Amino acid sequence: MTENSARIFNTSSSEYIAMTDKNSLVDNMSVYPAEVTVTTTDNEIRTTIQQSLIDPDAETHVYKRRWYILLAYSLLACTQGGYWNTWGPIAASSEDAFGWSDADIALLSNWGPISYVLATFVMSWVVDVKGLRWACLSTAIMVAAGAGARCITDQPPYVKWTVNIGQFLNGLAGPVAMGVPPALSALWFPVKERTTATAIATILNGIGVGISFALGPYMVPDRISNQNITASNYSSSNTTERISQERHDIMIYMYVEAAWAVFVLLLILVYFPAKPPKPPTLSASVERMDFMTGAKTLIRNARFWVICATYGISLGVFNCWQSVLDVILKPHKIDESEAGWLGFYSILAGCVGSVILARFADVFSRHMKMFLLLLYISGTGCFVWFTLLINGTIPESTYSLYAAIIAQLY
Repeated sequence: MTENSARIFNTSSSEYIAMTDKNSLVDNMSVYPAEVTVTTTDNEIRTTIQQSLIDPDAETHVYKRRWYILLAYSLLACTQGGYWNTWGPIAASSEDAFGWSDADIALLSNWGPISYVLATFVMSWVVDVKGLRWACLSTAIMVAAGAGARCITDQPPYVKWTVNIGQFLNGLAGPVAMGVPPALSALWFPVKERTTATAIATILNGIGVGISFALGPYMVPDRISNQNITASNYSSSNTTERISQERHDIMIYMYVEAAWAVFVLLLILVYFPAKPPKPPTLSASVERMDFMTGAKTLIRNARFWVICATYGISLGVFNCWQSVLDVILKPHKIDESEAGWLGFYSILAGCVGSVILARFADVFSRHMKMFLLLLYISGTGCFVWFTLLINGTIPESTYSLYAAIIAQLY
């Protein structure tokens, strides 16, 4: 290896992920890459970076405004996650108000992953080529437009169309809302703050989902359960008045969400540059690999698809289950409010657990494969426990349902 070059190998060995000269390990290194060459051999990515010397006195600066950037993005991620989960926590009221079925509620949640898949490649290109401002601004516009579309009408059958369009637009914002934190922290934060910044931005998307579990049933009370309507007195109930009130509550909820989405859009619009005037570290100015070159390299790499499938399947199963929690628990006499708090506590446990488990992952980094295997086994065990409970295979109780739901998210 020459003095001004470095080779980075992606291998199966846990001993070395990177081989480089000692000077390039220092964050304040005096080299920038001038040329990047990528080759793929036997499912391994080999990247050679030719570096050229630069002025060691090049200016860097850590701006206080980085916290505003982090706040604005975190609110955007929180909003997108919460709006995706709008309808699950108020499923019973929505079905009663608009004549929807459980399948309609499931489709509304399903637009999130469907739109995500459709937008992933395009939004990845926007982040890589156009920069964070264009990516986050377009994302905020899609979230606000989606929230606005849901406010157009509350009259069936048109409301089904407007709500589905709104969910689709919100789902298109998913790739940036969930995938940008590492890029943002690398551009704006010094090395010692990047992990914290990434964690904050990442967790906020999940916190938005948790807030929707608590806010939805609060804004749209389950009036059927509150009235304790039975088969004997259902016909004597003022059904028209109840449905009218439910629609009113839902539309107020939609107006509040739309107003908040516009506020977040204004935060991004007023100030959210693509990058700071000066990088926080010299390494933050390293030019990224050409987008198409990187994309082609990943597509041809079998190990990438294994990791992608492992993460995608587990996250997909979890998100689909979580978004229809109210529908799943409805036959077990758990109303919207209680199901909402179940979802809220489970998300809260997941956020706390992510911080704790991240620390364990750092400590046991040499045994990462075993660590991940244990987590997947425990998560699968909790899902099996929950399934056996709701199917009546083992005795059911409120405490056991709470424990199974919170444990599997933790």
